[in-house]
Amino acid sequence: MTATAIDPRSESHAANRAAMEQRLEELEAILDGVRGGGGEKYVARHRKRGKLLARERIELLVDRDSPFLELQPFIGHGSDFAVGGSVVTGIGVIEGVECVITANDPTIRGGASNPFTLRKVLRASEIALENRLPLVNLVESGGADLPTQLDIFIPGGQMFRDLTRLSAAGIPTVAIVFGNSTAGGAYIPGMCDYTVFVKGGAKVFLGGPPLVKMATGEVSGDEELGGAEMHATVSGLADALAEDEPDALRIGRDIVRRLNWRKQGPGPRTPAALVEEPLHDPEELLGIVSADLKVPFDTREVVARIVDGSRYDEFKPRYGTALSTGWAEIHGHPVGILANVRGVLFSEEAQKATQFIQLANQRDVPLLFVHNTTGFMVGREYEQGGIIKHGAQFINAVSNSRVPHVGVVVGASYGAANYAMSGRAYAPRFLFAWPSALSSVMGPEQLAGVLSIVARQAAESKGREYDEDQDAVVKAMVRKKISDEQVALMISGRGYDDGIIDPRDTRTVVGLALSACHSAPVRGTDGFGVFRP
Repeated sequence: MTATAIDPRSESHAANRAAMEQRLEELEAILDGVRGGGGEKYVARHRKRGKLLARERIELLVDRDSPFLELQPFIGHGSDFAVGGSVVTGIGVIEGVECVITANDPTIRGGASNPFTLRKVLRASEIALENRLPLVNLVESGGADLPTQLDIFIPGGQMFRDLTRLSAAGIPTVAIVFGNSTAGGAYIPGMCDYTVFVKGGAKVFLGGPPLVKMATGEVSGDEELGGAEMHATVSGLADALAEDEPDALRIGRDIVRRLNWRKQGPGPRTPAALVEEPLHDPEELLGIVSADLKVPFDTREVVARIVDGSRYDEFKPRYGTALSTGWAEIHGHPVGILANVRGVLFSEEAQKATQFIQLANQRDVPLLFVHNTTGFMVGREYEQGGIIKHGAQFINAVSNSRVPHVGVVVGASYGAANYAMSGRAYAPRFLFAWPSALSSVMGPEQLAGVLSIVARQAAESKGREYDEDQDAVVKAMVRKKISDEQVALMISGRGYDDGIIDPRDTRTVVGLALSACHSAPVRGTDGFGVFRP
């Protein structure tokens, strides 16, 4: 695909761009707050203790001028907890090795883990295991947020299970401990393959001095109970004792350098020096998605601005035209693309997608899903035509596909089509959203209308008069509720994606995700489930 129908000088493009820029400004304001940690007071107190902030630690850990793909920065939005989950997670390059990095933010409630912290950390471990990426933990946490222990304690054990599973899979785990790592948090360094403790800073114990005194009557100080030097010389929990925080990060880099780590997936088909940039300006991505998603737009215009050389070889371009499928490369990595061209999916689109996914698995090619769909078509004609079994074939193929899946929700992603397009429930390796993304069981108007019809039928079956005024009030409430819940910020706030991205960064983000996926072998499935004829 080399041609484009986008005119950046048109009124519609300018209006779309203005709407997208407004959303981006709102997100940037939230991110400014996230980067500010617990606020000026707690940041100043942290610095007064001679400590680095979480993002400063990451910056010293990763290779200079290398990218850091931060994950789930908006998690916790819309809740009573700090946005970001009191922890920074992402993928960064350390001594040339792509690693998953987690860093507690001790300026927010001492780095204590709340339910969103847990959700975010577990997702980071999942990414490390699926993509075979070493996991480096930058630890300084007061343990569980006790008022929410009911939601943390039992599922929180998975953090430690994941560390042992990573180790058993031969995926290295590293803990660099800067401060407190108490109670359950003590098991993080305890279960990592490599540990580095900062002298005079790290304090690792199952029970601190107050708890020990209460439980046993014993009086102990921090250092003899769980200090860095004690663990380096007596207990043996510390593998290395660092003089200060920069020294600890230097040692951490040395550990990764000595791993002798190699990717097991194929490298890019095209060398980096020969990779062609898209022919069309990525700036134009800001104006492609309609400000009102009821107005259709062509997602192939998105594809043309993210794939190498804007070259996109469509598969079955004249069949099932509401879904575009085809082959391309992104930063040299081969990829199969499924992009919703028009909102509704029919049987033809489902059958085409099923065959395409089978071909990608046969060729060991990762898949990129570009979402903008309102769901599968309904109605007597389509039900009789087999829309359920054809949709089931599509979902079956997605469910059993083993090549890496990467998703970007650029517009709507409603109903079962969200599942078919490898939504969060179908375990894509990575899933990102544009600020324009919407996700729910169906659109607000449709959902309100369905509930109204059901209520009306219930009243008629009981011989009652239907209250039209009440119906209007309920429909308005439902429309507002769904409209509020379906937006990208609310979905990302629940941790249902890996982050909201600037559309102009899509090529870079997808390229980084594909590179991370290739740290593990890339192989298609040997078989799918039963396809109903």
